[in-house]
Amino acid sequence: MTNKAELIDVVAEATESSKAAAGAALDAVIDAISQALKNGEEVRLVGFGTFSVKERAEGKGRNPATGEEIKIPASKSVRFKPGAQLKTLINK
Repeated sequence: MTNKAELIDVVAEATESSKAAAGAALDAVIDAISQALKNGEEVRLVGFGTFSVKERAEGKGRNPATGEEIKIPASKSVRFKPGAQLKTLINK
């Protein structure tokens, strides 16, 4: 499985529901996780992992073409820390 459409197919088959229903459920889960992260909250899915937001401080960098120093603005990024069960599953 490499994309959202294939994930929807797997969910529809596993839950014996339509692709439309599985797609709506997946969209609802993604929207809920996205909204929680936007609000600065952590999302913990026991056995799977934790999604969180990490703030990056402002920094300095260099333009590789000119060598000119540039300012890199502060930003936020999403982090995912896999849970113990997921780690065990992929390391078998």
